[in-house]
Amino acid sequence: MSTNDKVRIEKDSMGKLEVPSGSYYGAQTQRASLNFQISNLRFPRSFIRAIGAIKLCASQVNLDLGLLDSKLSIAIMGAAQEVMDGDHDSQFVLDIFQTGSGTSTNMNANEVIANLAIEKLGGVVGSREPVHPNDHVNMGQSSNDVIPTAIHIAALASIKNRLIPALTFLNSQLKEKSDEFMPVVKTGRTHLQDATPVRLGQEFLGYVGQIERSISRIEIACGELSEVALGGTAVGTGVNTHVNFSTMVCEKLSEILKLDINQTSNHFQAQSSLDSIVLVSGSLKTIAVSLMKISNDIRWLGSGPRAGIGEIDVPAVQPGSSIMPGKVNPVIPESVCQVAAQVIGNDTTITIAGQSGNFEINVMMPVAAHNLLESIDIMASASQNLAEKCIAGLEATTKGPEMVEKGLAIVTTLVPHIGYDASALIAKEAGETGESVRDVAIRRTDLSEQELDSILDPASMTQPLINE
Repeated sequence: MSTNDKVRIEKDSMGKLEVPSGSYYGAQTQRASLNFQISNLRFPRSFIRAIGAIKLCASQVNLDLGLLDSKLSIAIMGAAQEVMDGDHDSQFVLDIFQTGSGTSTNMNANEVIANLAIEKLGGVVGSREPVHPNDHVNMGQSSNDVIPTAIHIAALASIKNRLIPALTFLNSQLKEKSDEFMPVVKTGRTHLQDATPVRLGQEFLGYVGQIERSISRIEIACGELSEVALGGTAVGTGVNTHVNFSTMVCEKLSEILKLDINQTSNHFQAQSSLDSIVLVSGSLKTIAVSLMKISNDIRWLGSGPRAGIGEIDVPAVQPGSSIMPGKVNPVIPESVCQVAAQVIGNDTTITIAGQSGNFEINVMMPVAAHNLLESIDIMASASQNLAEKCIAGLEATTKGPEMVEKGLAIVTTLVPHIGYDASALIAKEAGETGESVRDVAIRRTDLSEQELDSILDPASMTQPLINE
């Protein structure tokens, strides 16, 4: 026995080990903590909540199946509920960069819950009596099915409860601006060059469509997350678990988490691959690309205020320069672009992780979990922030309407009347002389001023002009 009152001696299959006396985790967690001192990255709250939920429901089901004593089960469920509620997050001490199966973190949960249950029953923390982390808390389970299940549940909950609401709110703000800006006619742009007129509201309608489809894509991807690996135990065969265990646990998980969670139809696929996570990450990457496009457009449209495009005013939320007084930068869209870049990078990591399955298990589950859950979390926060602190306060300036009549691309509507080549010559002359297309067209065509006013009306160019 150690003479140091800051530690206690525990025993596992590898022998005795000193464990911090105030900890609820045990020897296996401590060994992993010593082995993997690599980063400051830890599993997030969403994952800890998910694994707590799995342990709670597993204990209840094992009781219902007559496999676990009621006194032990009730104590385990009480402890697991505390883990779910976040009362013991400080006890989850392990680095993301650990054993590829996540066994260390599964045992971290088993040991914390076991010791909490032991304490509730009046036992000695660390004794493994009367509650054993493997025999009781982990009954009917393996790290190989618990960890991928926890990833799916954590991601599904975060998407349903955080990301989709944030994207929905962002979409509502974009739709409001689209309606507000619909009367504003301005110069369209292709290749960063002037194009035919477009309504500012139509530009924003494009952003609305991007976010609508983003929501649809991630909702479809959630179907993949709803299927979980639990029940396959070590290699997918379900050895050492009751035939009804997984179905019953999934039913209870669905009930307490208010999510649609189902046992996979193919345990071998579910445990040997991260294909579902790769798919979900791909959807998140697509959303990130959309957010970056929207944010960069806002940056460009608000550029200036005098030497840029300046067709919208972006809300000023903080001083923009440490040296240039009065400078205000589009900091909110810039932050979204950085988040998008991170999500795209995370997807690359997840893609590589998905390729790292061999036979019956993937050995990059912890890093895949970290990157997936980080992507969901930061994109939800960024979307909400963009909507609240930027989109809601956007205002149209007069610069767009003022410049549209000076544009050369409005010559396009002359093509049905005088042909492409004649229209091109008018555009070229207007560009060289600095005149408007209308002024040159008065000289170079037989069209009356009234006809030209109608043909070259910028507002009319924002919709099809040729009827049957």
